[in-house]
Amino acid sequence: MKILVVDDHPLIREALREVLKALDQDIALLEAADCAEGLATADANSDLALVLLDLALPGKSGFEALAEFRERHPGLPVVVLSASEQPETVTRALDEGAMGFIPKTSSSQVLVNALRLVLSGGVYLPAEVLRHHDSGTAPAIMAPAGGASPRDLGLTERQSQVLALLVQGKPNKLICRDLNLAEGTVKIHVTAILKALGVANRTQAVIAVGRLGLRLPAL
Repeated sequence: MKILVVDDHPLIREALREVLKALDQDIALLEAADCAEGLATADANSDLALVLLDLALPGKSGFEALAEFRERHPGLPVVVLSASEQPETVTRALDEGAMGFIPKTSSSQVLVNALRLVLSGGVYLPAEVLRHHDSGTAPAIMAPAGGASPRDLGLTERQSQVLALLVQGKPNKLICRDLNLAEGTVKIHVTAILKALGVANRTQAVIAVGRLGLRLPAL
């Protein structure tokens, strides 16, 4: 398993090298100190499993880097590492297509569990952010052990696939291409997904997926 860490602090990269051994003893950790180096590394390693991206990068902001990763490698999960825990920062990262947001104050165990969730197709958000965004509109289901299934919410297999791509930050046009569907059909599925999750937009949908621990299909 290859994981790319994009962070300009050598001590952070060194610490992550040790922590990530708990994820997989045979993990290959690739490192980059800025956005340009990170993108070049991703371009040269098509078998990357995941990117850990710091938001405070030299030369180019982490959000710009995130947008470039999503554009050039739309199928590659990107998890944001940040010293900020502001809900607005988390929401923006989700809007840009991040599959997780891990504050740098998190424990090693939280980091490892979060990455396991993302690698299995889920979305990780810190509990504080989930509480901040919880408006009481979440669907009234109890997530079973190991997380809920989209089917528990009444979603069809095709709607589950649309949701998985939506969580990756893909717009309707890319979802149409990936699933070979008409744009009108995708819009209908997105409307049904938002209704099932009890939310009003895509960002709230991603937050709901994280809150419920939904197991999404790998695409």
